[in-house]
Amino acid sequence: MKKNKTHRGAKKRVKVSANGKLMRRRAFSSHLLTKKASKRKRKFRKDNQFNASDTARVRELIGA
Repeated sequence: MKKNKTHRGAKKRVKVSANGKLMRRRAFSSHLLTKKASKRKRKFRKDNQFNASDTARVRELIGA
């Protein structure tokens, strides 16, 4: 049976935490930041967890 290849684009964007959770970057955090509130911009700094329905699919992509 053929081995699954790692999806390199997904591998670069996803981090696995110490507890095995898949972490991703938040959307809307890269530009047009002057109109966004400071509180909102602070929340962009933290990584976000993947939705439960996406976790299995992403885990398969990154080979974790």
